[in-house]
Amino acid sequence: MLDGLATFGAAFAVFANFTTLFNVAWATLIGIVIGALPGLTATMAVALLTTLTYRMVPEQAILVLIAVYVGAIYGGSRSAILLNIPGTPANAATTLDGFPLAKQGLAGEAMGLATSASVLGTIIGVLFLAALAPMLAEFALSFGSYEFFWLAIFGIVIAGQMTSFEDALKGWIIGFLGLLVAMVGQEGIHAEPRFSYGNSDLAGGIALIPALVGAFGFAEVLSVMKERAAEMAARTVDRVVPGLADLWRYKRTIGRSGLIGTIVGIIPGVGEDIGAWVSYGAARRASKEADQFGKGSREGLIAAETGNNAAIPGALIPALTLAVPGSAPAAVLLAAMFIHGIRPGPLIMIEAPEFVYQVVWMVLLATVAMGVFGLALTRPLLTVLRVPRERLMPVVFVLCVIGPYAISQRLFDVYVMLFFGVVGFILREMKYPMAPLVLGIILGDILDKNLRRALVLSDGDLTPFFTRPVSAVLWVTTALIILFALPPVRHATARMMGWNKSA
Repeated sequence: MLDGLATFGAAFAVFANFTTLFNVAWATLIGIVIGALPGLTATMAVALLTTLTYRMVPEQAILVLIAVYVGAIYGGSRSAILLNIPGTPANAATTLDGFPLAKQGLAGEAMGLATSASVLGTIIGVLFLAALAPMLAEFALSFGSYEFFWLAIFGIVIAGQMTSFEDALKGWIIGFLGLLVAMVGQEGIHAEPRFSYGNSDLAGGIALIPALVGAFGFAEVLSVMKERAAEMAARTVDRVVPGLADLWRYKRTIGRSGLIGTIVGIIPGVGEDIGAWVSYGAARRASKEADQFGKGSREGLIAAETGNNAAIPGALIPALTLAVPGSAPAAVLLAAMFIHGIRPGPLIMIEAPEFVYQVVWMVLLATVAMGVFGLALTRPLLTVLRVPRERLMPVVFVLCVIGPYAISQRLFDVYVMLFFGVVGFILREMKYPMAPLVLGIILGDILDKNLRRALVLSDGDLTPFFTRPVSAVLWVTTALIILFALPPVRHATARMMGWNKSA
């Protein structure tokens, strides 16, 4: 206990300087601006900023990326409230009550409540990050190659299920497509080229950052330019700072949504948008004023913004301790950690325990900056939403090109970005989710190496994959998720349980 507190204090000492405050301030502000602009997602923001932090000290580089991540998820509430367009997918649930409040002339109050809920949700998630990450890392030390193989499969299946409610098969297709992309290039044990067809660039593999910038950056540019521009609900705002009585009135909603958001964030590949929707649904079921949800409910707005921001530190828990990201932005952040020489995974509490606590302080500092900017700069930030997208999108496209090229100075990575951008746009038009693709690329290397190591250890015997306790839990859970996603099974279960059709 005392050792943990000492490490926690030492982690804060690393950031007790002017450089930290400066980096937190500008990175959080940029994140808020990017999040507020419809079509510019948190994943794209972290991916683009990763290229700018390449020469920074590792701790400051990750601090900048986490600040951008936190700022972008929060910033999306601005356009959700004023334009009825979620700035990021995580803010989709915010539009349901935020925009009606803005049309009632309460845009300032709505943005103030969103800011306070975002701050409180992130703080709840940070408490779980500080408490659970060390314990999960210790538990993960018992994982072997068999468990990590099933963990990769479980991550893909649950991500596909949770990000594609209408048709889980689409999510699974995209997830396993990501796994196939990860197989391109030299394999990790004997460095034999696969699917390179004699091309030296393909033999080097498909880098994560160019693929992400394409799928979440260039594809977003194409999608935004396809849609019609939206009108702002309010040109001016009323009071922004919310009353403490309003927040206290919904304390149970805040606590519940913070817990739900954190738990959802921990699930591999699910992300902040699902955290917001699940929190919103739980608040509506428990509310005494459920009939107001969707018509300008303050409770609904608070639940959505608390849930999506609590998912941020939740998503960092498996990223740090298992090297399995909880969301798409966390996947980019995980790649950035490897780029900067930090090795997340079960050994992190042995090799670099101070880094886990440094991440806790990073999120806390970014949360403070988010709250200050959110309340103090609400009116100035309205001008950001008035920037014509015809002027903005060419700038974003240039950054999408420069970013991947700056990391490796390979023109091939620019082609990769363009390819994934066009493919990502087509898949979006066909209603395929993109988050499982990211998770598939990240988990592909983990799945491949651990499958082959496990087969070497067992001399080709598949039995340990199914009989070891943790492996058994993972494969049974994965099988049940797939089974209950099948409509006939789901309907038969509903009839057996006596659920009515509306349930």
